Amino acid sequence: MRTPNQITVDRALLLYVLHQAEPHGLLSDVKLQQLCFLCELQMFGKGFKGFHFEFFRFAYGAFSKDLDNDLTSLRRKERVENFTLSDQAKEDVVPLLQRGIEGVEVNEKIKEILDAVVGQYGPQDTGAITQSVEAVELSTPQQPEFKIPIRDIVFHTTLLVPHRIDLQAEFALPPALLAKLNAAMGYEPSGRQGA
Repeated sequence: MRTPNQITVDRALLLYVLHQAEPHGLLSDVKLQQLCFLCELQMFGKGFKGFHFEFFRFAYGAFSKDLDNDLTSLRRKERVENFTLSDQAKEDVVPLLQRGIEGVEVNEKIKEILDAVVGQYGPQDTGAITQSVEAVELSTPQQPEFKIPIRDIVFHTTLLVPHRIDLQAEFALPPALLAKLNAAMGYEPSGRQGA
């Protein structure tokens, strides 16, 4: 289960991914899910934790209900329309997030991963990015040498569980900045993360 601070980070990074993906054209739910999955997988592979989305095998690659709920919530708060950031999100949330990234080595490295993944996969259409995700090979901690491509994993099988992955370096923001981000995203300053 994600903490309120993790939800704030997830939503802010989700807005950042949407912002970076916008120049690459049409985005869909499936493509956004695949982009975020690849971002999270790359972060874990490099020893970082940024997103905290659990993903499971879906008919079209990887799917996270938390990501879907966060996107719906940001739409209700009018920070996203379809897959485009509102002017308020562009003017308030993105600069606040960038302020929290600058000068913090872990945050800067996570931003580099997000930029690289969106730069590589953002131009792809939904079918191509889904094929890229389905070709990813995963293993279990019990059998790290045994790898299986996602396309061969049974539907609804859990693919990523961030709280079970122990990493030393995690995207973090000071409490005052988290509060400002929550306010900029339209959430109560008390830290409640409801829709």
